[in-house]
Amino acid sequence: MASPRKPRASSQARIQQILDAARALLARDGLASLSMYSVAEHAGMPPSSVYHFFANVPAICQGLTEQVHAAFRDCLEQPLDKPVATWRELARIIEQRMLAVYRDDPAACQLILASHAQADITAADREHDEQLGQRLHQVFSQHFQLPTIDNPVDLFTLALELGDRVYARSVQLHGHITPYYAEEGMRVFEAYLGLYLPVYLVPQGRL
Repeated sequence: MASPRKPRASSQARIQQILDAARALLARDGLASLSMYSVAEHAGMPPSSVYHFFANVPAICQGLTEQVHAAFRDCLEQPLDKPVATWRELARIIEQRMLAVYRDDPAACQLILASHAQADITAADREHDEQLGQRLHQVFSQHFQLPTIDNPVDLFTLALELGDRVYARSVQLHGHITPYYAEEGMRVFEAYLGLYLPVYLVPQGRL
């Protein structure tokens, strides 16, 4: 079965132009500011051009969600600057990298963390979270000998989602992730993992 064709370069540029406009509106005014017409106006194109590539606002948001989670996946793919001695040290590095994505992309905070997100956007985010949980489990397994855990991918997925709940409270209260809530979110992430991971894990390659 042939794989679907990629959009032509000109179409890809238009899609990115639409997503950039939506990202700017999200960062400035939040999810309520998005409409097919506001995105078209901000992108400098007729609404028909936006409808040509996206059926509705949730479809645009799903496209943005994919980009945000691509940035999160990059956080997990980046090599470590130095070896880590404990799994908590590894967890802290990963969470700090993901917090940097939120810090550098206010639209991501509005899309993933702000309240009143649409149900289909939330569903898309949850699907991406499961993929991140799977990759996070792989990263931990690369560095440490993990104990046998029922549904280990669920463990790491839930840890990510619980940390996001704390970050979401900060965005709802303050419009961004404050240093206090950043620290609390990381503590929740590590605390949940700590229910299943012992304090000390044997590093990979060590007997």
